[in-house]
Amino acid sequence: MKLYFKFLSIHFRSAMTYRASFLLSCLGHLLITTNVFLSVVFLLDRFDCVGGYTLAQLALCFASILAATSLAECFGRGFDAFSRILSQAQFDRMMVRPRALAFQVLCQDMKPTMLARLLQAVMMLAWAVNSGAVAWTPAKALVLALMILCGAAVFFGMFLIGAAMCFFTMESLEIINIFTDGPREYGKYPFGIYGKPVLLVLTFLVPLALVQHWPLQYLFDRGPAWYGLLPVVSLLFLLPCALLWRLGVRRYRSTGS
Repeated sequence: MKLYFKFLSIHFRSAMTYRASFLLSCLGHLLITTNVFLSVVFLLDRFDCVGGYTLAQLALCFASILAATSLAECFGRGFDAFSRILSQAQFDRMMVRPRALAFQVLCQDMKPTMLARLLQAVMMLAWAVNSGAVAWTPAKALVLALMILCGAAVFFGMFLIGAAMCFFTMESLEIINIFTDGPREYGKYPFGIYGKPVLLVLTFLVPLALVQHWPLQYLFDRGPAWYGLLPVVSLLFLLPCALLWRLGVRRYRSTGS
């Protein structure tokens, strides 16, 4: 962990070298996500609710997904940009170093500007919590924390899948972006709004609904208490992700450069 924090410090110092650029990048990320949620605000200005969800409840829904994606993108950026690591033959050098390959890729690239989105998510959560969207109890507060942390782990797993597929295709697959970048757009509503087929895919194939839709039903008193345990179940998704990564590493052949 000491070495990881050393790399983290290096990336943060690098990002702050050009502070104006860093601040403008942060502002750009904030404007993008703000624009996404403004559509919900304008819609709720015309209608009282969408699918039975109020503005405060949708703010809690969007903020939880935004926080999870921001954490994953900030600290798991190395896997998201893995195709570049392969094409530049950087992975060859990693293989001869006395450190785990996944750890080296993780430390290769970090994106501190994503912390701006995390700050925005925290502010939205603070507003939603104080707006009466949920009748809070210690158990529900714990479920909200699990939604964010386990959600970040699920997004990290999808980055890992995208990186592992690069061993077979040499380029990142854009289809992965549907489940990594896409939730910042369609995650502003609980996934059940999009219909049963979408909900089934996001429950059993890519378990995003386990860290958003189903635990939200518990928080809003629309479902049983065991829905609050589903974020922990979503961590099982990391097992096939890790297996695919190991399969890709075993298949890898040096570029020779």
